[in-house]
Amino acid sequence: MKKYSLLFLLLFMLLISCEGSDTYRGKWKAMDPSGKKSEINFEPKKFAIKSSDGKIKVYEYSQNSVKTENGIETYGIRLDDGRGYMIHFPKKDESVAVILDETGNLLYTISRKSHINQEDIYKLD
Repeated sequence: MKKYSLLFLLLFMLLISCEGSDTYRGKWKAMDPSGKKSEINFEPKKFAIKSSDGKIKVYEYSQNSVKTENGIETYGIRLDDGRGYMIHFPKKDESVAVILDETGNLLYTISRKSHINQEDIYKLD
């Protein structure tokens, strides 16, 4: 019986881990390193990027990792086409984050409230 309970628990955890975390689900104001503004909306298994000219691109993804160190969270996501990204919350504040590619290059800064740049996220409080 214990064996089946453990197997069920592992299967349940695997199914849940594929969906995006509540931490980053929802609407974000995004800015790329050149200052171009966008909006990103994360849903459980897909996200949409709406550019400043109104064009929308939708991507399907699954969450493939979670790392927490000293209260700082980083979530790994993998697109259906195999590309991987990290959503990193550099402060203990879950209202701002950065989206990085697999090599750590900055793609977007994101905020729940306003468009911000990298300096705004990393400045000393």
